[in-house]
Amino acid sequence: MSKTITDSFKIGELAVYPAHGVGMIMGIECREVSGLNKHFYILKIMDTEATIMVPIETASSVGLRKIVKKSMVPKIYEILKDRTDVILDNQTWNRRYREYTDKIKSGCVMEVAKVLRDLYMLKSGKELSFGERRMLDTAKNLLVKELSIAKNIKEEKVEEELFRIMQR
Repeated sequence: MSKTITDSFKIGELAVYPAHGVGMIMGIECREVSGLNKHFYILKIMDTEATIMVPIETASSVGLRKIVKKSMVPKIYEILKDRTDVILDNQTWNRRYREYTDKIKSGCVMEVAKVLRDLYMLKSGKELSFGERRMLDTAKNLLVKELSIAKNIKEEKVEEELFRIMQR
């Protein structure tokens, strides 16, 4: 395996896999796929214990990324506080749901924060559909896990911070 293959992530390092959350790189393996040798990150998702094989050559295009830096946390909190561009109830729930799903699947922590903010605001005005409630929980869980690691504090503390921000 060439040096560049392992440059992105090392065994034991934490990474974020879109829509699944934070996982640990448990190994790097070579497997034969369609007659070609391919290298994979073996990623164990922390919350679900699921193991995901991510082809190294497409890792960045599928959104595998490093944990957000602590210096980015205030920017994330600003997104949660910013109520100026919140679009509440001017589209159907299934259109919103698709939009939010795309944002979560993007793996971008800023987009996940927008989903949490928007759904939380929507919830204060009306009852969310089952899918939207699940999406709200997913966004919250993804943010809490990653921010607790970035800030090196307990998840409960991050949850309290998010709750305080969203209550404003």
